[in-house]
Amino acid sequence: MDFSKSVDLFERAQRSMPGGVNSPVRAFRSVGGTPVFIKSAKGAHLFDEDDNQFIDYINSWGPMILGHAYEPVVKAIQEKAGDSTSFGTPTELEIEMAELIKSMSPNVDLIRMVSSGTEACMSAIRLARGYTGRNKFIKFEGCYHGHADCFLVKAGSGVATLNIQTVPGVTAGVAKDTLTAPYNNLASVEKLIEENKGEIAAVILEPVVGNMGCVPPQEGFLKGLRKLCNEENIILIFDEVMTGFRLAAGGAQKYFGIDADLVTYGKVIGGGLPVGAFGGKKEIMEHIAPLGNVYQAGTLSGNPIAMIAGHTMLKELKNNPSIYTELDQKGARLEKTLNDILAAKNIPHRINRVGSMISIFFTNEEVINFETACTTDIKTFNKFFHHMLDEGIYLPPSGYESWFISNALSAQDIQQTLDAVEKFRL
Repeated sequence: MDFSKSVDLFERAQRSMPGGVNSPVRAFRSVGGTPVFIKSAKGAHLFDEDDNQFIDYINSWGPMILGHAYEPVVKAIQEKAGDSTSFGTPTELEIEMAELIKSMSPNVDLIRMVSSGTEACMSAIRLARGYTGRNKFIKFEGCYHGHADCFLVKAGSGVATLNIQTVPGVTAGVAKDTLTAPYNNLASVEKLIEENKGEIAAVILEPVVGNMGCVPPQEGFLKGLRKLCNEENIILIFDEVMTGFRLAAGGAQKYFGIDADLVTYGKVIGGGLPVGAFGGKKEIMEHIAPLGNVYQAGTLSGNPIAMIAGHTMLKELKNNPSIYTELDQKGARLEKTLNDILAAKNIPHRINRVGSMISIFFTNEEVINFETACTTDIKTFNKFFHHMLDEGIYLPPSGYESWFISNALSAQDIQQTLDAVEKFRL
């Protein structure tokens, strides 16, 4: 493939932006080579500035569940933009969006719109602290909850991809209140709770991790966390920035049948526009200003363009539950055949999948946490990534990020993907 325009654009970008990008993983630092500059997308396909076409397995890191430029969403945005792109005042559409999310999500009595997943998670921790009067919280190694200072301790996503062990600018005072445990390890959580008795406000986690690759919860892990939090009066927070409305119409709470106290959402609820939200049980959410003294505010919270895009997409997902069956079937076909192909080639690998989230790890280890995710052979992944890119398959440019499937992905797209894997050689 010819990437000459992307090469020129990247050289130009580096003169005006740190690393030439506005989000670190986009720079291709871990996989090598030049990032691909995308011009447009439709359905399951991306089109770059050199007019190359790719089958997309990033889907804007999750939100394009129905595919790119989904016509009802595009039309709704175009119509709403004519009324203005922002008001800074209450709108009826915000109410309709809140009511729709409440109707789909278990245990969401009240919800507050924000502008990103990072902001949602940051606000949820502040609320948990304000509600409980405690300062410490537990997160899991390799889980990524945005780039707020308190979360950048043993985090996943770009922090893991770039192998940043300590983030400059995060003070020791902030970091000391962030307790970390291995994912899927209940005993380590019990130990932290015992060592910090009565000091822990919250446990926050990705119920299915997407930021160290796709790592599902083991049997009993989420249920065990719920039990521990009940016993110790700790707020259980599900970070559903990736899983919310992707795994099921009610997100991971619905998918696994586990009730969280607070839940955070991100780009999925805006159809890919910059948006987020946090919500949960009424007795907790009533501590948010103006009802309570836990302050949170945002000029663009409930932005009308983001609200109409999200409302249009979520309504489609609610009204057509067969979408989730179709997504799971596509994911299952990919998982089985990818496994068969790589096994036939004697390439060490593990494939993790939950619904329409899937990852290949080039390791013989079962991948259940960050430590085992790090056993993946990054050199093999990087070679695989560039092979697939040359074959017209766009994967996340990191061995520590989940792939995301859209329902626009066709049988032909899947077959083209599998044919590309067949050609891969170590």
